[in-house]
Amino acid sequence: MSPRFLALVAACSTLVAAPATEPGIPAGWRLAAEEHFDTADSLKRWETADPSAWRFTADATSRSLELVSQSKYEPPVRSPFNLAVLSGQRYGDVIIEADLQQTGKEYPHRDMVVAFGMRDATHFYYVHLASAADEHAHNIFLVNGTPRANIAKKTTSGIRWGQDAWHRVRVERLVSAGTIRVFYDDMTVPIMEAEDRTLGEGSVGFGSFDDTGKIDNVRIWSPADPSPAPRIYAGSAGK
Repeated sequence: MSPRFLALVAACSTLVAAPATEPGIPAGWRLAAEEHFDTADSLKRWETADPSAWRFTADATSRSLELVSQSKYEPPVRSPFNLAVLSGQRYGDVIIEADLQQTGKEYPHRDMVVAFGMRDATHFYYVHLASAADEHAHNIFLVNGTPRANIAKKTTSGIRWGQDAWHRVRVERLVSAGTIRVFYDDMTVPIMEAEDRTLGEGSVGFGSFDDTGKIDNVRIWSPADPSPAPRIYAGSAGK
């Protein structure tokens, strides 16, 4: 094998850092989508099962997509009730970054969610970030036409959301290798890891299992252009 081919394989399998301006992004990957929710119109690019549960929020510190209440939606199988999905785009290998703020009360399952590999409402992966870990919380899950299954091989005891605090979250997924890594605030050491090849490319979304929160500064990197994706939910968060 040529040195160039071996270098490419190493970059894709270990996520070797790109130039210092984008730490952790492999060489050759590009920014495929970016959303800062600067205006209420930006919400029209996001699909939800219940638009009444979501709103555009602007305050002294940020503008964001906010989940303000439990969606009037019952998932076909046990999985998050509240997801806003970036419309029309599917990704294979992907790095997802976003700023998340949890706005609910403190309790062990206080959570926010990042979904990916989403083919439809019953086939996707999601990362559940919660105050305390157990078999149903603060882990990586697969929804494959059946109630969510925990697939994490590594996690931590939980995270501290705090009050009115933004936290940086990154999810890295390589489809061919089956690897999933999750970072929280510290982008150098993953807090969760999994390995699974059940699902291929899919859409990206954010939300909560059954709490409330805010999403801002979404950036999605990929080595390839996204594929077109059919709608997963009928509603738009901008309505």
